[in-house]
Amino acid sequence: MKNLISGLRRKVRTTRALKAVRQFPRISAKCPHGLDRPLVITLTSYPPRFSHLGKTLRSLLDQTVETDGVVLWLALGDVASLPQDVRALEAHGLQIRTCDDVRSYKKLVPALAEDMNRYYVTADDDIYYPPDWLRGLVDAARDHPGAITAWRARLAYLTDTNEFAPYRDWPLASLPSQPGDRRAKLFPTGMGGVLYPPHAFDARVTDQELFLELAPKGDDIWFYWMARLAGTRHELAGSGSDLLEWPTAQASALYFDNALGEGNDRQISAMHRHFGAVP
Repeated sequence: MKNLISGLRRKVRTTRALKAVRQFPRISAKCPHGLDRPLVITLTSYPPRFSHLGKTLRSLLDQTVETDGVVLWLALGDVASLPQDVRALEAHGLQIRTCDDVRSYKKLVPALAEDMNRYYVTADDDIYYPPDWLRGLVDAARDHPGAITAWRARLAYLTDTNEFAPYRDWPLASLPSQPGDRRAKLFPTGMGGVLYPPHAFDARVTDQELFLELAPKGDDIWFYWMARLAGTRHELAGSGSDLLEWPTAQASALYFDNALGEGNDRQISAMHRHFGAVP
């Protein structure tokens, strides 16, 4: 019965999300973000996931807070495969840029290499983001100046040897965002969206050779470590956001490889060996 109710709720949410993106654009009067630097939403995708990309982009372009840009970073060879519903969004402010194919790192590294003096908000390409999603991140950034803010995070527990416990044992975090247990670190996960303030990272954050060696499929891990090395703290934007994942086998494959297949643990161990214990 519980699974049946959960399935019905998801069906209702999906119907509402599809209706919202079909009605795009719905929000004409947007509020200024009020931050002291430009605010840019940045994401990436690739052809096997293009079928849902247009829906996600419409939800990102239809936020209640005005941005200084929504940028889609693609490998040069993937641009020709973009569907027309994505191309049509350029008339609504979407910017399509090309860069080296550095996998999921495309969502942020090219932007940082171009200009670190901005607020960047990363998003996934297969999620419906409700209209107040960005407002929550911006409000949290104002409440916690200089911090990285995220809608979704896990509590990464440290062992007695100051190494991370297995990823599968990290519970989802909830407010208050700073855990009372000193052995726990707040570890943002990209699905919910993450806001990075200007100059949040160690200077090595754009070192392509190094991040592809240590964490080729773990951009969240890399960005977390680079932030901690720079002394930047992490905060939750709230208790959660009404996010809905469009059905896609590609996302599930990465989830099983990283979370269940211990891919995250291998990459975390590689980071620990190279940089030492997380600060």
